Amino acid sequence: MSSNQSKGYGFGVATQTQSGQILECSFYSLGLGDAPKNKSDSHFDALLGEDSIRKVKKVAVEVVINLDEKPKDAADVYLRLHLLSHRLVAPHAINLDGIFGLLANVIWTSAGACEVEGFEKVRPQLQSKFGNLVVYGVDKFPRMIDYVIPDGVRIADGDRVRLGAYLSPGTTVMHEGFVNFNAGTLGKSMVEGRISAGVVVGDGSDIGGGASIMGTLSGGGKEVISIGASIMGTLSGGGKEVISIGERTLLGANSGIGISLGDDCVVEAGVYITAGSKISLPDGSIVKAKELSGANNLLFRRNSQSGALEAVAKTGKWAGLNAALHNN
Repeated sequence: MSSNQSKGYGFGVATQTQSGQILECSFYSLGLGDAPKNKSDSHFDALLGEDSIRKVKKVAVEVVINLDEKPKDAADVYLRLHLLSHRLVAPHAINLDGIFGLLANVIWTSAGACEVEGFEKVRPQLQSKFGNLVVYGVDKFPRMIDYVIPDGVRIADGDRVRLGAYLSPGTTVMHEGFVNFNAGTLGKSMVEGRISAGVVVGDGSDIGGGASIMGTLSGGGKEVISIGASIMGTLSGGGKEVISIGERTLLGANSGIGISLGDDCVVEAGVYITAGSKISLPDGSIVKAKELSGANNLLFRRNSQSGALEAVAKTGKWAGLNAALHNN
């Protein structure tokens, strides 16, 4: 990342507890590079002030950060998550080390963010004021749509997409789909399964209903994995190898992967491939699935007679393991 692109700035409003802890931040002006000198926006003055029932106050925040360095506080983290969901930075392009320790556990309600401690006393007061109170969840991460709604996407259930998700134009996240932070789609995709943190899905790839994707390759390592269906965030078995999915790849319903997939691959419905899975190849050899990580033009299936997991060429003839890994 260039020196200018490694800088980020944001001006917004934070919800702060009486003890000074930041529960959440919303940025109305943000970007990369040097912050503009004119940062005032009178439209947001009405948002500032104290909420005596929730025992919080809304304060103006100005944040300038180095995206290559670790986040320093909650406002820093929220700016990074906003930049991701605004598609100003791509997954894995910025440093997100240690963010869980910087974020507070928050009760997300229809009346706004609330502190966990003392909420049982706050709840009836909010119900009395508003007549109805919806508690969306108790978590460190909020829903993306409460902060950012990217152009050109469909999200059937806002609870299923976290702030920090990166959704390209043409993406549809159906009711059972899920997209975590620092993960998402790089083109048009249909998401009906789970995309774990760190996973990126290529253009034209679909994730079938009930599918899931690990964030890193099972077995450890640092390889980035790309796929198009049920995907783990990392290689199954631990480590730091992040999983990604190539283009025009399909993960069938209730399938899953713990390896990266290249372009034009298919994982048959109900088939789950971890890095350590033994895969039979057309030439009779048997390899661990991690040796096929990132290969193009593969069909992963389960033999209906023997029950063995198999990988065959999706189109054309099998030309050997080396050709599958390097076929572009």
